[in-house]
Amino acid sequence: MGKSSGKKAPVIDIGISEKDRAAIAQGLSKLLADTYTLYLTTHNFHWNVTGPMFNTLHTMFMVQYTELWNAVDPIAERIRSLGHVAPGSYAQFSRLTSLKDAPETRPAALEMVAILVQGHEAVARTARSIFPAVQKADDEPTADLLTQRLTVHEQSAWMLRSLLEE
Repeated sequence: MGKSSGKKAPVIDIGISEKDRAAIAQGLSKLLADTYTLYLTTHNFHWNVTGPMFNTLHTMFMVQYTELWNAVDPIAERIRSLGHVAPGSYAQFSRLTSLKDAPETRPAALEMVAILVQGHEAVARTARSIFPAVQKADDEPTADLLTQRLTVHEQSAWMLRSLLEE
């Protein structure tokens, strides 16, 4: 840890109170942890999927993990814009996430799909749970970010769920 320079941090005056910024940042930290955990699980499944649907799932998982990877930075940067530190360690993510870690043994292909459906639905629930604090604070940039994330997760869950239908 670095030494403190003794300088006081500048006051943040963006029209959102410190209390509201803290509540939103905490919610976004959970969303970041969920997103990163789902990214890791999806990438794991991309590497390890086998069976007759290999090519379809390998490609679909790559598209999804790439999208998730590209999502973590805007979430973390929004936390920073609100004046808070973004979590970034596995220990922090494991405490904050609502998702289970990827199984240590390789699931069958359709079990992977079911796990990812559950993951996308969980991330959507986390994103949706932040809205009351965001709406209370009139935090339009975070509302926009959450709307974008909900669209992706709900659509991804639907596409994956479609693979499980008979």
